[in-house]
Amino acid sequence: MIGQEWILAGTVFVATIFAVGAVVLLWEGVRLYRRQRSAQQALKRIHGDGAPESGGKPRKGDNLLRGEEGKPEGFVAIALNRLPHRVDIQQKLDQGGLTWGVGTFVLLSLGFSLAFGLSGSLITGSALLGAAFGGVGLFIPWFFVLRKRAQRIAAFEEQFPDALDLLTRSIRAGHAFNTGLKVVAEETEDPLRQEFRQVYEEQRFGLPIEESLLGLADRVDLVDVRLFVTSVLIQKEAGGNLAEKLNNLSTIIRARFKFRRQVKIHTAHGRMTGTVIGIAPFIATLGLYLVNKDYMEPLFTEPGGRIMIGVALFSMLLGYFAIRRITDIDY
Repeated sequence: MIGQEWILAGTVFVATIFAVGAVVLLWEGVRLYRRQRSAQQALKRIHGDGAPESGGKPRKGDNLLRGEEGKPEGFVAIALNRLPHRVDIQQKLDQGGLTWGVGTFVLLSLGFSLAFGLSGSLITGSALLGAAFGGVGLFIPWFFVLRKRAQRIAAFEEQFPDALDLLTRSIRAGHAFNTGLKVVAEETEDPLRQEFRQVYEEQRFGLPIEESLLGLADRVDLVDVRLFVTSVLIQKEAGGNLAEKLNNLSTIIRARFKFRRQVKIHTAHGRMTGTVIGIAPFIATLGLYLVNKDYMEPLFTEPGGRIMIGVALFSMLLGYFAIRRITDIDY
């Protein structure tokens, strides 16, 4: 019979995750309320419906600029501002299409670290291995953000050649480049529609098209997008046939897609090896437990056995990411 430590560890893990979820929801609710209140106060000040404080000077929260709404104040702001790579974290969240703030991400990371650390300590009976499990849990939200970012960028890249073709046809039909952006924003799907709509709305409300396009290149970390932005900016400075340039870029992107599929075929064996290595130990353990429970029981009940399980799981996790790294070819 599996020891009560496993049941207790599972209970602690679930309870901790639920507690962290409740705290995160409360934090996000307060953050959303502050953003809405800040926007309403700024709009009232703009329309003259509300009297600004301090002799007509806007308050700190009354700002409609991007990135300023709902910004935390007090000791929370001080702690988040001192967080290393805070801007990079927020950029990754935005690129993944997530509405989280940096504070939400930090809460989730600490919560998963606490849940995994407590559960690992209860299962293995070792504080050192519990700390190792806590370290793994600390990076789970980060891996989730990177996965969402990769999925969103991959979806954007898949749709990008069609958007370039649509923009090319719009320019050849005699429409202005800004009108072409509007057509792309209306005729495509997310996430490409969201990004091009932001570019169109920014330049519509007065932001120079150069800054809007550079912002697109910052939000979507793709070589193809940077080539697109560079082509448009060069055309604006030096002239030339923009439609032909965009058509050539679309052709190059489709050729890269073809090459990517060939790379996936050649690396399929390595990726399958990583999957088999990750699944095989669990299947073998379950089979041995069903065949001979008495033989496998000490592995779950004895302190030494639980330590072996902890070390094995941690090593398997490292091996899985190492294999994924090897088979991830940049091109």
